Amino acid sequence: MKPFQSATRIVLTFALLAVATLAARAEEVGVSQDAILFGQAAALEGPSSALGQRMRQGIVAAFTEINARGGVHGRRLQLVSRDDGYDPDRSVVQTLRLIEDDKVFALIGAVGTPTAMATIPITSARNIPFIGPFSGAEFLRDLELPNVVNIRASYGAEAEAWIKHLTEDRHLTRIGIFYQDDSFGRDGLAGVKNALARRGLELAAEGTFERNTRAVGSAWRMIKRAEPEAIVMVGTYGPCAEFIKLVHRSGLSPTFVNISFVGANALAKELGPEGEGVIVSQVVPFPWDRSLKLVADYQDSQKVFDPTLTPDFVSLEGYLSGRLAAAALEKAGPNPTRANVLRVINDIGRFDISGSVITIGARAIDAPPKVFLTVIQKDGTFRSVDRL
Repeated sequence: MKPFQSATRIVLTFALLAVATLAARAEEVGVSQDAILFGQAAALEGPSSALGQRMRQGIVAAFTEINARGGVHGRRLQLVSRDDGYDPDRSVVQTLRLIEDDKVFALIGAVGTPTAMATIPITSARNIPFIGPFSGAEFLRDLELPNVVNIRASYGAEAEAWIKHLTEDRHLTRIGIFYQDDSFGRDGLAGVKNALARRGLELAAEGTFERNTRAVGSAWRMIKRAEPEAIVMVGTYGPCAEFIKLVHRSGLSPTFVNISFVGANALAKELGPEGEGVIVSQVVPFPWDRSLKLVADYQDSQKVFDPTLTPDFVSLEGYLSGRLAAAALEKAGPNPTRANVLRVINDIGRFDISGSVITIGARAIDAPPKVFLTVIQKDGTFRSVDRL
């Protein structure tokens, strides 16, 4: 063989190896040489839009922070969001668009229990990571769903915190419930009934409303007959605010306790001065407490992303989801796949995000995520409390 031919063959061999290496690095769906694409199907318009928008803001703030440091193994994290209107059928359509048309690597920041119930089978069948759903539904904690990555406490844990404090701190026993008449509301209802049963109590009254409506009059007519001392609420900010105002107009002032999914800041804005004293359980630390490194990092990243944004419980949860996704990708190495990212998350099960520990899967059974209590003040701000 002539020297020229030999040299040419060596050059071609190296070129082919380089092309093969590049192809291998980019072979996973949603992973290119310089970016990893995530998808979000959530309520971005309509009566529950504040929830999806705030989750998106938190995720993008986290991605902005990560990208400013060079991304993950040289790749920038990107997010494409599609509006599902908090409707299960639309969520299926948008999730399929994200997977098949946008070709995302993973889903992140989905909003809602009924929407998750409709879309989880799609992602599970394809083993696509479903990271940080904004829902505390029990079925999302099933260890038989290894592609679902939760970071928040369950609705059952929130219900236990409500009933514990209402009965022990305030010594109340006549407790009613106002809830959304679907899988989300019924999950909360089951948690409340279980928490009461552990104390030898039963619900005093129940009232329901339909998702994406503010038709709450019939619910109040059902509940008021029991003259409840407290009403626990499992719904979104619009109908919950409407219900509280209706009860106030009737001349009664029971203790109101809302679930974290309500969207605390949006609820306080809707209620105005009538929000004073309303309790909201939370599943993330207090977003204004800069003594926590997590909160300081979140606030700083949010200002870089959009200086007009203010701290918020929902966007902090989105930020945590984004940071967790980045941490898992970092540990998965320079050639990420859906399978190895999920394996890393489930094998490690414990992530330190700016000094705050997030437990995943089986680890969350022994060290469950915390529930925090907050109370709305007269000026619409929040106060974190240990007792009611």
